This record gives sequence, C-alpha cells and structure tokens, in this order.
Amino acid sequence: MDLVHPVPPPRRPAEQLEPVIGAARYARLRSAANEFKAAFGDRTVWNVNSTAAGGGVAEMLQVLVGYVEDLGIAIRWLVIHGDADFFAVTKRLHNGIHGYGDAAAIDPAEADHYRSVLLANAAELRQLVRPGDIVLLHDPQTAGLAGPLADAGALVVWRSHIGADTASEASEAAWEFLRPHVSAAHAWVFSRRSYVPAWLDSSRVWIIPPSIDPFSAKNQEMDSGTAHAILATIGLIDGKAGSAGRFVRRDGILGEVTRPASVIADDLPGPGDDVLVQVSRWDRLKDMAGVMHGFARYVASRRDCHLSLVGPAVTDVADDPEGAVVYRECLAQWRTLPAPARSRIMLVTLPLDDVEENAAMVNAVQRHASIVTQKSLAEGFGLTVAEAMWKGRPVIGSAVGGINDQIAPGTGVLLPEPADLRGFGLAVRELLDDPPRRNRLGESAHAYVRQNFVGDFHLLRYAALFSALRAGDGQR
Repeated sequence: MDLVHPVPPPRRPAEQLEPVIGAARYARLRSAANEFKAAFGDRTVWNVNSTAAGGGVAEMLQVLVGYVEDLGIAIRWLVIHGDADFFAVTKRLHNGIHGYGDAAAIDPAEADHYRSVLLANAAELRQLVRPGDIVLLHDPQTAGLAGPLADAGALVVWRSHIGADTASEASEAAWEFLRPHVSAAHAWVFSRRSYVPAWLDSSRVWIIPPSIDPFSAKNQEMDSGTAHAILATIGLIDGKAGSAGRFVRRDGILGEVTRPASVIADDLPGPGDDVLVQVSRWDRLKDMAGVMHGFARYVASRRDCHLSLVGPAVTDVADDPEGAVVYRECLAQWRTLPAPARSRIMLVTLPLDDVEENAAMVNAVQRHASIVTQKSLAEGFGLTVAEAMWKGRPVIGSAVGGINDQIAPGTGVLLPEPADLRGFGLAVRELLDDPPRRNRLGESAHAYVRQNFVGDFHLLRYAALFSALRAGDGQR
C-alpha cells in the first residue's frame, strides 16, 4: 500500500466509562454492542480520513475506534494520501462549506486532480474493504471515495464534521462541487440539522453530535501542581517546573511532558496570574487574530490578565496548508501591537511529535486558564468548548454552529456577534471581575458535558445508523 495507511487502534477500555456515565448507560452501551455483533458477524467498520493527528476528527477517532474495538467489534482506521494541490482544494471546500472563501474558483484541472487522487486511494481501499463492510468517510477530503466504494459493495456513510447554519454563495458552490461525490453514499451524518444541504434525502440523514473522551491525555484528571509543572516545562509560565509533568497514556503507562513549546512572548505570566486561553488550529475561521486584537484593545490595559493563543506546530498538520500562513499573519500583527499590550500576549505552537504528550499540554493549558474562549467566526462543532467545560472552566464562545449546542444557559457565555471585539472584551472583563460566577459556570459546564457529550451516546447513535443500513437503505 503506497497511499492508504492504517492507524494502529488505540487502547480504550470501555468499562472505564461506567463510573462517569453510570451503570444504566453503560449497560445500554454493552447491550447495543452485543446486538451489533450478533447482527453483523465478521463485517468490518472502516473509518477513513486524511490525517492521523491534528484536529478534532483525528482526536475523536483515537477515542471511538479504541472503544469499539474493546467492545469486540471489528473496526479499522485508515488515512488516505494527498499532495499539496489536493489539500489546497479540500481546504477551499472546507472554508466554502463554512460559508467563506471562493469554492466556485476550483477550476476543471483542480477538480480532475481531486478526483484522480481519490481514485488512486480508492483502488487501494478496494483491496481491503469487502462487500457488506461499513465504510465511514470523514469530510470533503474523502467524499470522492463514496462512489468507488459503494460500487465495490460496501455500505458507505459520508460524515461531515463541518457546516454553516445559513446558506451562502460560498457554501452553495462548495456543495455543488461535492454533490456528485457525496450523493453516492448510502447515508449521511452531520453534527447539526441546519448543516444539511436541501438536496439530500432527509430520510437518510442522521444527526450525530461529537463527543469527548474523559480519559484521554487531553481530558483526564490533572492536579494544579502537575499542570504548573507542564506549563513551566513547555515555557508558558515564569519559573521552573519543580516536579515532573506526568500523565497516563492510553496503554496505562505513565508519560511525561519533556518537549518545549514554541512560545513568542515579551513576558510570561506567573503561576498565579489570570490567563485567557484559546486553543485551536491556526485557521482564519477560528479568528485567533480577532481574539488577540479584542484582548489588546479592551482587556490588556484594564485588567491584570494574560492571553495565550495556542495551536499546533504549523508544519505538523498534513491536511491544513493554511495553518502556517495564518500563524505568520498573527505573528506579524502581534509585532505591531503597543508594547504594554504585546507583553501580555503569547503565541504558542505545541509540538505534535507525540500526540498524547501534545494532548497533555493542552490539558494543562486549559486547566490552568481562568477563562477559555472559542471566538470562531464559523464552526462545525468546536469540541474544544466541551473539553474546556469538562475541566470546569468558564467558556466564552461565539454563537455559531455547534458552539450553540454546547454552551447552554448557565454554563458559559455566548457572543451574539463573533466579530464584535468590544463585546468580546467586555465579556472577558466581566468574568475576570466575578470569580464566584466563573466557578458557578464551570461547575454547571462540567455537569452538562457529562450528560450530553460523552462517547456512549455517540456510539449508540452510530449503532442505530449501521443497523438501519443493514436493514436495507439507511433510512431512519
């Protein structure tokens, strides 16, 4: 295999979910797994996406594939290969589905290249996938695989993790490009009903919100001493680590954070200083630059607080060619800020050499934060919101996409206008001035995530979808 590469299934004991979700929910999950095995026999569930690390899709697959395998179901995860031109096209499709950019500018030569790359990957996939197997394709990078794999006898589901609540010229152009590809699937999955194109057969559309894994290195319990040690090691707070920043890997072995981050800063906060944090890809739709300018103008000179803008190392996310450009733009804008504001803002890139070590870094960053924000201009779901809520952090998020589904009343703050920098700054200042409110929001946020965004519900919804596929045509 030259193009398609397997990702080793991560170890995730399903039984560890029981103390989190309760005995009744865990028993329901076990029962559904047994029913699935009895109905599907030796059929395999294949997940196919475009990267093994970086971004929410890869992180969710690390979790769900591990749990499903532990439940005794045959499941595999494969990553396709594409070149820079292929990923430039898929990035424009990604932005277009969110309602931004110009997907209509994809010319015939680029469209042919998109198809040829996926046909080459499909030829290898067809050597692995058997008739009757289930193939779950993720996002625009894989849409062109739906037809060839359906023709090979697989039951194909295309899963979109992105979308826009209202249609625009950009989103219509992106969907028009993807329509002949995704139409070949037997069923489609979206995170929100508003993301579904009108031309899809609604009886074969399934709405499945994503979920977090409470036991991953990113979300597992971490005391303040460990968080401080990790932050000192990677260079985000002033002072020495003092002790080792350890975490538990998915195989149960202790890991330790030893790699430094790349930190651009004039000064570092002390261990006890208030810190506002946004963790996301370097993507224009995440609006890292907007967070920086809103903080610089409306918070830095009025409150004693620091801002950390935290993203992955820009060379390490294979399917995101825009990341390095956006990071450089943020860096250039940071350099033009007035010195007092600039001294309170850090630009941070975390290494992805070790995915679990990277996740432990994010865990420490979010747990140490006084406030977490996700000021996206558009968002598919934005699971960093639920991850911060799980840690009991108050979150200020834009009222876009799936962020609306995560921040319920009393669990955080929704910004009605994502581009309103003044409104963002005022929301930050209000929470900084009211620690008791921050604590109340954080406690409610944790409880809400436990009830709505843990993996058992996620898997049960997929089990219902796959059972419908087996019954005939994927209809609800």
